[in-house]
Amino acid sequence: MPSGLHRFQQCGCLHFLTFSCWRRLPYLRTPKAADLFESALEGVRRRYGWAVLGYVVMPEHIHLLVNEPKRCPLSRAIQALKISVSRRRVEKPFWLARYYDFNVYTAEKTTEKLRYLHRNPVTRMLVNKPEEWPWSSYRHYQSGIEGAVQIESSWSAWRRDHAGQLPANPAGVT
Repeated sequence: MPSGLHRFQQCGCLHFLTFSCWRRLPYLRTPKAADLFESALEGVRRRYGWAVLGYVVMPEHIHLLVNEPKRCPLSRAIQALKISVSRRRVEKPFWLARYYDFNVYTAEKTTEKLRYLHRNPVTRMLVNKPEEWPWSSYRHYQSGIEGAVQIESSWSAWRRDHAGQLPANPAGVT
């Protein structure tokens, strides 16, 4: 790890992560590449017992809001995710080596980070509304839709507790 960089992990908090494609090139701009990332994220989530609270796949970077995996350090889960994607793509190198990690300790900060990542495609003028961007967890929070990645939310908690029935509108972030 570079000198001066301190990561606070194994602290039981959530992590807002950002990592980018090599030289911020838009390697994830195609539906095939974005779908591949979602598939890899779901695979790593299952393998390592990782709760994903939110994500967005942008053309040249990723935002994730996650917990600390049950079966490995956070850095290993990120490494596995990056390797899973880069091995199946022709662009070499695919990822920048480092990632940004912001520790999230409060409900307010969780909401702030979810709103930020869900609105990122709108801010970047890729779509007019967050629900138009297919590669994010926004639609899950909006309506409980199950996507390519299992999202840990009030919707998914309600489903676990009520055997698949849908609630009218659990308190979620939109």
